[in-house]
Amino acid sequence: MHRLAWEDFVVGSVTELGTLCISRDDIVEFAAEFDPQPMHLDDAAAAASMLGGLAASGWHTCCLMMRLLGDGLLRDANVLRVPGVEDVRWRAPVRPGETLTARATVLETWPAPGHADRGFVKLRLELTDARATRLMTMTMSPLLARAVT
Repeated sequence: MHRLAWEDFVVGSVTELGTLCISRDDIVEFAAEFDPQPMHLDDAAAAASMLGGLAASGWHTCCLMMRLLGDGLLRDANVLRVPGVEDVRWRAPVRPGETLTARATVLETWPAPGHADRGFVKLRLELTDARATRLMTMTMSPLLARAVT
C-alpha cells in the first residue's frame, strides 16, 4: 500500500474527505458528556438562544471534522504528528439531521528545518452542509515523512 508522503501534497489540490449525517441524539449525547450547555441539550433552551435551535457543540463539530479528515486523508498519509491547530472558525450552527461534507485544500508545503526526511503541509479544512453552507473552517499543518531524502 502506498502511503502518501510529503511530496504527494501539491499546493492548490483539494481532497474530498467524505460525508456523515449527524442526529439529534448524537448532538445531545456529545453535549451531555463534554459540553453540557443548554443550547446543545434542550430544544426549548436552544430555541431561546442566539443559535435559534438545537445545534452541535463547536467541539463536537471539530470531532466530526477530525473523523472525516482521519478517514478521508490522514489514514492514507505518512503523518508523523500534528503539532496543533492554527485556526478554527465556527461559521454556522450544525443542526440535527444535517449531512456534513468535508474537504481539505493544500495551502502550502515546506521542508522541516533541519530534517531532510520530513516536511509540513498546511491544510485548510472546510465542513459544509447539504446546501453548501460553510459550517466550520480549520487550518492545520501536519508533519509528514518525505518519500526521498
